[in-house]
Amino acid sequence: MKIEEKLYTLRYKRDEIPHLEIKDQMTCKKCEETYGTPQPCISVCPANVYSWINGKIVVSYENCVECGACKIACPFNNIIWKYPRYGLGIALRYG
Repeated sequence: MKIEEKLYTLRYKRDEIPHLEIKDQMTCKKCEETYGTPQPCISVCPANVYSWINGKIVVSYENCVECGACKIACPFNNIIWKYPRYGLGIALRYG
């Protein structure tokens, strides 16, 4: 099963409060200079939550599958990662 097919089995209940946050955009710029594009957080995210647009990381937290890989991959510990509030976030459709 491809990753896109697996992601289709997820259901989202969007939280109005983002559970992902970038601490400092300048640190992301430093990461881009050091590691190039795509940055580690963009490379490891299976749900394409992060994108690099006009010199800034844009976070589409609504699509997050809550795996936590981005926080681990960030070499500068620049991502604030929390679980969504109770009852919100992802749910498995078939399980």
